[in-house]
Amino acid sequence: MSDGLLGPRRTVVFAGDSVTDCGRRGDPAGLGDGYVRNLYDDLAASRPRIVNSGISGHRAVDLVARWEQDVLAHEPDLVSVLVGINDTWRRYDEDDPTSTESFEASYRELLAPVTAKLVLIEPFLLPVKPEQRAWREDLDPKIEVVRRLAAEYHAILVPADVEFNRQALTVGATTLADDGVHPTAAGHRLLAELWHRTVS
Repeated sequence: MSDGLLGPRRTVVFAGDSVTDCGRRGDPAGLGDGYVRNLYDDLAASRPRIVNSGISGHRAVDLVARWEQDVLAHEPDLVSVLVGINDTWRRYDEDDPTSTESFEASYRELLAPVTAKLVLIEPFLLPVKPEQRAWREDLDPKIEVVRRLAAEYHAILVPADVEFNRQALTVGATTLADDGVHPTAAGHRLLAELWHRTVS
């Protein structure tokens, strides 16, 4: 993609859960202190309008419920989506599973009305606790859904799960996400750089 979509007259909306949210609702700039803020700083030279619409704890179905107001209403030129880890996590901490089929149906509802360029980020997990290894059984099929939809919708796929797990072999999982799910400052920097490199 040319950097035209990341130019000063463009609007980029980031949608997702806590990994995107990062306290943005308590931030006067509305950006939070995670990868979205990093990208805002990294894109200072071109400076598109950046909107963070992440909400902590949300699953794909929750994004559907607020999609019109929180994403489409901004008339974006580019929409970046990162969702799925809570669709897996709730199965294990609250016995509230989301089937792969339901996840895909909700994700399709998100993508169908979007006319902007799409960026889909793989949900990711770094198992730092022994019990998290079992989560892959639930998460991996959801990651495959995201990859398949990226191809179907001609979206840019950001391979976050692949890259986080690759980097963790060198620096250690807790360096990137101390609970296996929420990135540290180093993890957010990795995600921002991966996003920018992939999209640009």
